[in-house]
Amino acid sequence: MNLDFEKSGGLLPVIIQDNKTGQVLMLGFMNSEALQKTQQEQVVTFYSRTKNRLWTKGETSGNYLSVVSIQEDCDQDTLLIKVNPKGPTCHTGAISCFTDQPDNFSPAKGSAAFLEYLEDLIHERKQNPNQASYTNSLFEKGILKIAQKVGEEAVETVIDAIAGKKETLKGEAADLLYHLLVLLAATDLKLSDIINVLEQRHQNKS
Repeated sequence: MNLDFEKSGGLLPVIIQDNKTGQVLMLGFMNSEALQKTQQEQVVTFYSRTKNRLWTKGETSGNYLSVVSIQEDCDQDTLLIKVNPKGPTCHTGAISCFTDQPDNFSPAKGSAAFLEYLEDLIHERKQNPNQASYTNSLFEKGILKIAQKVGEEAVETVIDAIAGKKETLKGEAADLLYHLLVLLAATDLKLSDIINVLEQRHQNKS
């Protein structure tokens, strides 16, 4: 990055966005030292204009902002940081400092971000079993059973695709995606691991 800190007197405005939902959480400011600390620790640190010092978000409340990505704008004088928030972001206890955004903010209907939400739920079931959960019943049966379910759903998806049954194909494909996420969780992999492979392959071909 070749950022222009001098344009705004040594500070850059920083937009904080929830990586999973796309919700804008807050606006803060960074000097070069705050940015360096953020990059090194992968937790958002701002420069507090009222305290005149570096301030790591969550240092008092525990509601840290874990960095996913840092992106500069076209003028190189503003940053967009996507994060995974650890609890509410606003000091009022709200998820976002922008109060016109509801606390039950969720990805747009049909958004691929729902897959990340579903993946988080599956991992939560793995860590905190719920006997009434179908997901937990799969984990209890082990990887072989989960892999078998992925195979069954893949076959059913292929059959409906070949037969041109678009409506039932949607359901079978949904079952396939769900069981694949469970299989990944059972093998301690994340959807992001698979996306990284796809991105690397795309870069190699371009």
